[in-house]
Amino acid sequence: MESIHRLISLALIGTLCITNLAIVQGQQGFISLDCGMPDKESTYIEESTGLNFSTDADFILSGKRGRIKTEDPGSGMAYIKPYKTVRYFPEGTRNCYKLIVMQGTHYLIRAVFVYGNYDDLKQGPKFDLYLGPNFWTTINLQDKEIIHMPRSNSLDICLVKTGATTPLISSLELRPLKDDSYTTKTGSLKLFSRWSFSDSESIVRFPDDVHDRVWSTYFLDGEWTEISTTTPVDNTNAFDVPQAIVSKASTPISHGPTNTIGSAGAEGRAKSAMSLSLLTTNLLCKQNPILGSGRLWSRNWTMEPREDIHLYLHFAEIQDLIAGPREFSISWNGNVIDDEYSPPEFVVETVPIRISSTCDDNCYVKLRSTNWSNFPPSMNAMEVFWVLQLPQPETDENDVTAFKKIQATYGIQKMSWQGDPCVPTQYMWTGLNCSNTFPSIPPRIIFLDFSFYGLNGTITSDIQYLSQLQKLDLSNNNLTGKIPDFLAKMKFLTVINLSGNNLSGSVPQTLLNMEKNGLITLILQGNQNLCLGCVSDGDKESDGDNKKKLLVPILASAALMGIITAVISLIILFYKKKRSSKGLIRPSIVANKKSFTYEEVKVITNNFERTLGEGGFGVVYHGNLNGNEEVAVKVLSQSSAQGYKQFKAEVDLLLRVHHINLVSLVGHCEEGQHLVLIYEYMSNGNLKQHLSGECASSPLNWENRLRIAAETAQGLEYLHIGCKPPMIHRDIKSTNILLDKHFQAKLGDFGLSRSFPVGNETHVSTNVAGSPGYIDPEYYRTNWLTEKSDVFSFGVVLLEIITSQPRPVIDQSREKSHIGEWVGFKLTNGDIESIVDPSLIGNYDSSSLWKALELAMLCNSPSSSGRPNMSQVANELQECLLSENLRKRGKHDLDSKSSVELSTSFGPERTPDAR
Repeated sequence: MESIHRLISLALIGTLCITNLAIVQGQQGFISLDCGMPDKESTYIEESTGLNFSTDADFILSGKRGRIKTEDPGSGMAYIKPYKTVRYFPEGTRNCYKLIVMQGTHYLIRAVFVYGNYDDLKQGPKFDLYLGPNFWTTINLQDKEIIHMPRSNSLDICLVKTGATTPLISSLELRPLKDDSYTTKTGSLKLFSRWSFSDSESIVRFPDDVHDRVWSTYFLDGEWTEISTTTPVDNTNAFDVPQAIVSKASTPISHGPTNTIGSAGAEGRAKSAMSLSLLTTNLLCKQNPILGSGRLWSRNWTMEPREDIHLYLHFAEIQDLIAGPREFSISWNGNVIDDEYSPPEFVVETVPIRISSTCDDNCYVKLRSTNWSNFPPSMNAMEVFWVLQLPQPETDENDVTAFKKIQATYGIQKMSWQGDPCVPTQYMWTGLNCSNTFPSIPPRIIFLDFSFYGLNGTITSDIQYLSQLQKLDLSNNNLTGKIPDFLAKMKFLTVINLSGNNLSGSVPQTLLNMEKNGLITLILQGNQNLCLGCVSDGDKESDGDNKKKLLVPILASAALMGIITAVISLIILFYKKKRSSKGLIRPSIVANKKSFTYEEVKVITNNFERTLGEGGFGVVYHGNLNGNEEVAVKVLSQSSAQGYKQFKAEVDLLLRVHHINLVSLVGHCEEGQHLVLIYEYMSNGNLKQHLSGECASSPLNWENRLRIAAETAQGLEYLHIGCKPPMIHRDIKSTNILLDKHFQAKLGDFGLSRSFPVGNETHVSTNVAGSPGYIDPEYYRTNWLTEKSDVFSFGVVLLEIITSQPRPVIDQSREKSHIGEWVGFKLTNGDIESIVDPSLIGNYDSSSLWKALELAMLCNSPSSSGRPNMSQVANELQECLLSENLRKRGKHDLDSKSSVELSTSFGPERTPDAR
């Protein structure tokens, strides 16, 4: 039954997505979570706003559901559907939502809290709200809003219990903004108030406001008059103020001499002013929207005092000023911001005021007519923010990635592992210790304690990527296999406790030497099959001290001869280079990377003896560097369609990007017509070889396929987000996904990569490049290249991983020539069995396989707007891998839950935007 439901869902994705296209496009990037939504629902469209809300269950591991019992007038938005349910947290101190966002994008983040006596206690809660590792505010049942730019591609929003009451939340809403609108030098903008000035009682938000800002209204009857227009106002500046707001404005009623057309001099002109006053005494602030004729209107407003204030005044002239100009001064606390301001006619203009001053007594904005103005001041809307400093950086991203891989490998899930692993220190995850010496430097994981965690399998190589690790405790588990050599290469590691496991083989001699010299503490007892006295053949010493003594003068003589030979070689090389300098000259690419001569390349490859493969660039040869490091040597063919431009692009890119899932560049040769790239050697070839059966080894199991897909996605995500400027690979395919000796996936072949501009640019116009079958059809049709072009190509690879089709991705003899069309055709016709690679023989977690298939189909959407980004893809695949590992190991949550409930739910009203 589950398979039938999923089949129907996949078959209807295309049709239903078209039906909801307008809604999806209007809410691109929106995250709208109905906290506490019942299980039977997944998404719905809220009637009054048209917003597409979804369940929050996929974004948090903890909490319980509740429903309000009384309408709570404390929230101005308590009467619509998303705010009638709550998620409350009776267990744990810190409970966090994890959202996938776009690093470097400004987001409006709104959290709504409606108590509604859901628990029959008639006692509203009080607790703290954190944005990542930083304190945001204390919640006492007020809705909170902040404009924040995430520092990474994920964002934690945490509710922290501080007293006896239970934290709760009704909804969590994120809206992307234009990057050139609400800008700050440092910190984020915490909303104080957002007013539109009109004689209306309605609240304006989405769809009138494309960013779903909530605008309340204020109007002082008897002192103001409203002006309005039916003529469209140009509101296309960075702030996108809604038409419903800018088509209305308020202006004070004049009580002085009236103006007449043609009256002479300033004496006959009306004198009028408008002002906003913020009166602060300790924690009490009286807020006075625009004043007229000296009368004061005030109301109480609880707030925290802040020094830095940002105001945004929105103006548009919406009257035909036949009688003369409207001109006024704008001042803050008596300091003139603009002494002769005139709103542009039927065009919105935003005047920002950014000041650093404490409102100890009375801070105000005043608009006063100039002597030449024939009309009083007017204002359409205003926003007021306090600058909130968020000084604590998140834990180093590479450490977090490595830790999540370790977690996925061993299938560990603890309910307390929410939010940032290291900070704030009082909420640090169990099993870790972190360095947090300087507030401005991201914390690093320095101690990993997984003792008594029931770990199975070998010691994962992902531990080596915790590069600052000082202590490692994996004692009292069920670990098997050998002690890996990489532990000796971790330069900060001083304590290794592997006692109480089932490890076997010999201890690496390097570790024993380090222990002997007092550089490291090894604790290994309790491993019955571990041979502490064994030494491998490579580590055996020569016979006797006499032989060692004899070797000393021999080695010294050899070293002297080596030096003489090297000097002579350098002299010869100098003259050779001098003679060849008259040939083809190209600008030098690399100054800080090892550069090889062509003669050295011949030596490395033993005169190009062993071929590894051949591609568009040329032939790839096996090489050996310094006698102990295997490398892959790619030599540009003279007949290759690719040339120096691609060679330069690949070298330039690989010199400035470094990621564990991108192939490393060892060096290069650029000598005349000889262009050579030297990479780390990937002994297990490429993914295509393993999927097609070219390799003699047994077929990849589902766990390894998921891991390879997840690692590739992480490398691609790094190119899209971690690089500055971002990079688009343009040639993602299974032959460019390489596997090292541990079957770790690394993305290679960057000759077609292109940088992607940041800012308002949405695409790069360029000639189409890539491999047939993997090229984004939208890119092929329009020549517009975006990061979603890589997403399409990756989706094709993911379908290859699932199906292992022996045919190429485009095969005219197939019912549907392209693999994506073929899978869709099979699903529509109910032929599910032929989709999944039969070599898997059903040995997989069906939930993770279906989620991967759904994800691949979304990546292959014809329109880029329907595809997830690589951060969302990487996160989904990591969850699929965790689900598969839990199935294989029969693992249970170490705290309370028996399993982790994972669901993509990519229905027609939902895309994986917020995963």
